[in-house]
Amino acid sequence: MSHFLADDGEKILVYISGEGSPVVMLHGWSASHRDWSPFLAQLNPHHRILRWDARGHGGHALATDTPPTVQRMARDLQNLFDHCHLTDVTVVGHSMGALTLWQYIQDFGTTRLGKVCFIDQSPKLLTDDSWRHGIYGDFDRQASEAFLTRLNEDFPEAVLRLAAFGRNARAKEKYQANAPGWQKSRDQLGSLDAAPLITCWRSLTEADYRGVLEQIAIPAMLVYGAESNFYPIDTAHYVASRLPNAALHIYEGADHSPHLWQRERFARDLMAFIAA
Repeated sequence: MSHFLADDGEKILVYISGEGSPVVMLHGWSASHRDWSPFLAQLNPHHRILRWDARGHGGHALATDTPPTVQRMARDLQNLFDHCHLTDVTVVGHSMGALTLWQYIQDFGTTRLGKVCFIDQSPKLLTDDSWRHGIYGDFDRQASEAFLTRLNEDFPEAVLRLAAFGRNARAKEKYQANAPGWQKSRDQLGSLDAAPLITCWRSLTEADYRGVLEQIAIPAMLVYGAESNFYPIDTAHYVASRLPNAALHIYEGADHSPHLWQRERFARDLMAFIAA
C-alpha cells in the first residue's frame, strides 16, 4: 500500500503490485480497490498494477472539504500520474471508474494514455425523451431525485435496490431471498460514510460524456454484461459505434460486473488487448 497527496492536500491510498507496463484500475461507485484483487495473480507477472481507493471511497474519512465529484476524481487521476511518473498507461474503469476516465479524457486528453478499457457503463446515466441508453433505459431526472431521497433515508438499502430492481431478474430473486452475498453487501455498505458517496452520485448523474467518445482515438476495449442490471445491450453498441478504435466484448450471463462474473476470461482478454 502506498499513497499520494492530491493537489488539494487529500490523501489518496493506492495499492501497487507486479512488474511491467503500468495498468491503473478504477473501481465503481461505493466500491474499493478490492474489486480488482481477483485478477492480481494473472496480471502481476506481466504488469505493474495500481489500484486506488477513490476519494470518499474505501471507508477512508476525507481530510479536506473538497467534494468527491467525478471532476475532482479525474484531477486526482492526473495527480496519480504525476506522482508515479506514468506515461503510456493502460487505464481500466468499471462503472464510476469508466465515468472518471471519460471525465479525465475530457479535461486532460489522451496524451499520457496508451490504451483504455471501459466496463459496463453509459456515457450519460439519466434518460430523457431522446436518450434511452442510460440506467434501466428509463431513469430520468425525477427518478434520480427520488433515488437520492432514498439514499439519504437508508443508504445501504437504496443502493441494493437500485441493483436488484433493474434489468437482471436473477438479482431481484437473490435480493428478495436475502441471499448471503446481498447481506454481506448490505453490511459493507452500512459501514461507509454515506454523505460523500451521495455527493459523488449526484455528480455522476449530472455528467454527459457522449461528446467525449469520438475524441478517443487510442485503442479501447469495451466489456459489457449481457444481463447488466442497468444497461441494455444497445448501450454497449452505442458506445462501440462512437469510439474510433474499439473492441467490444459482450459477456453472456454476466451482470453489471461482467469482469467479476467471468474473471479468467476478463484477465485473458485484458492482457491480450494490452499486448496487441
